[in-house]
Amino acid sequence: MLLEVSAYPKPGNVHRTRDYSDTRFEHFVASAVASGSYFECAARNGALISKRKRSLEKAGIGCTIRDAIISIMRSQRGGNTSLGTITLLVPLAVAAGMTFTGRGLSLSGLRRNLAIILRATSVTDAVAFYDAVARAKPGGLGSVPTLDVRDPASRRKILNSRLSLLDVFRLAADRDSICSEWTTDYEITFGLGYPYLRRELSRTADINVATVNTYLKILSEIPDTLIARKAGLQTTTWVSRRARKALALGGANTNVGRKEIEKLDEDLRRNGHLLNPGATADISAAVVALATLSGYRP
Repeated sequence: MLLEVSAYPKPGNVHRTRDYSDTRFEHFVASAVASGSYFECAARNGALISKRKRSLEKAGIGCTIRDAIISIMRSQRGGNTSLGTITLLVPLAVAAGMTFTGRGLSLSGLRRNLAIILRATSVTDAVAFYDAVARAKPGGLGSVPTLDVRDPASRRKILNSRLSLLDVFRLAADRDSICSEWTTDYEITFGLGYPYLRRELSRTADINVATVNTYLKILSEIPDTLIARKAGLQTTTWVSRRARKALALGGANTNVGRKEIEKLDEDLRRNGHLLNPGATADISAAVVALATLSGYRP
């Protein structure tokens, strides 16, 4: 989380050289620190599962997400900084605890265990996640026909239908990249983002350049669903096209590419939070997490 938010300039996001009026870099730093113990808890649960001392259904993903969000909201005054990131990283932490052997961690094994964990989520996880959303009050949710998180009746529907958290995310996967990642065992994270980040690290040996370029790569190929919900598909397609242009000019590794990135950053910020590629930032954090789990150290 700290490496992702520190990477600059990530167009449209808060980063170490740019803030929004109500949400600053320091708010994200405080949020990352506040969430650390919950990742440790998630990993310990995964380790207990691997030793058959805890059942898969007791992984506690929903409750861990909720408790991390409560801690984050208490730790700073910038509002919701990290709901999407936490939603992606907590299952990864559980899977990492299941996978780590003391001699290292296999990414293929990590993804297999991740798939197992996601499919074992329960109605308890779903209800806890809805509580997390109520605490975070994220923007750009829009209106949905079923299980609207702002509708108290949705909680009753989840309980009555015995829907797991994965079931709930399947209902929103076509309009939310975080939900889509859950339903595809993190296809963007493992299939697109991480291979690209690894190549960029090998090519540049610069975590900042590699993270910014990976963010642009994801944004260029996967229209940001937060922008799509706020401003429409045509706008997010335009943002993706601009990200492709910046990469074609060399991205953060060349002067001309960096100038194009900075211009895109300015263009997105003219509309305040409306054109903030928040879903792309969340997935970028998960990509960087794979790098650190694989042994990368800045």
